Amino acid sequence: MVQLNYNHLRYFWAVAHEGNLTRTAEHLNVSQSALSVQIKKLEAQLGHALFERRGKQLLLTEAGRIVLDHADAIFAVGEELSDTLRNRSLDKRLVLRVGALATLSRNFQISFLKPLITRVDVGVVLRSGPLVDLLAGLEAHRLDVVLVNSPPRRDAATPWISKPITEQPVSLVGRPERIGRNRDLSDLLAHEPLVLPTPESGIRVGFDALTERLGIRPTIAAEVDDMAMMRLLAREDVGLAVVPPIVVRDELETGMLIEADQFPRLSETFYAVTMARRFPNPLLAELIPSN
Repeated sequence: MVQLNYNHLRYFWAVAHEGNLTRTAEHLNVSQSALSVQIKKLEAQLGHALFERRGKQLLLTEAGRIVLDHADAIFAVGEELSDTLRNRSLDKRLVLRVGALATLSRNFQISFLKPLITRVDVGVVLRSGPLVDLLAGLEAHRLDVVLVNSPPRRDAATPWISKPITEQPVSLVGRPERIGRNRDLSDLLAHEPLVLPTPESGIRVGFDALTERLGIRPTIAAEVDDMAMMRLLAREDVGLAVVPPIVVRDELETGMLIEADQFPRLSETFYAVTMARRFPNPLLAELIPSN
């Protein structure tokens, strides 16, 4: 059995966190060539490339991300040993790195992550942003999973795996005084201002088809791509919002908002996007159904 050289591992660990060979060499007071040699020896020992160059960037490979996770744990144990001898203890925690569209429902995100965020032995790193940045983070192994409400396109160069997590119905939601009593869906759509998703969303496509079929030309108060903003506009009584009830779950529970009606055959599906990994994060198995 080959013994791991921890000096090589520490050099790799320093470069991985710094992200730059030259700066790391300066900080460690060694030559850049010597540092490169140490990392190449570690790669030869492990049988995997740990970095790949893209232009001037030094990016971790999938194996590099796994080695970094273990290196973090190994060097944390050294710190824990020192703290233990000083009568201090540190928790050992597993980490899941999650990306979510900045416009995605916060209530959905919390529901999805709830099995893990209540555990004391798990840390969740949650980052939000535009889809292109999140997918780049997934490809670079900085994220384990990305949460979206529309699966990204997949081809040979971008082999995303999109798994449906939940399908939510879509309702017409608003302040009780605006909805009133005994008003059917067609009446509300025809006479009340509406807060709608933007035209490129799946919900909007289905909504437009429905109103065209009913012969209704709705009054659009706002078109919004952010579910959190739709929630706020409904709270402020700008109009009736076309949203999945999970987006306004708290307001529905308090009675600030009510559901006028549910749209027939109109729903929104939330997806978990991953990539094929040789070493997938084991925490994902607790969140994403296997079939």
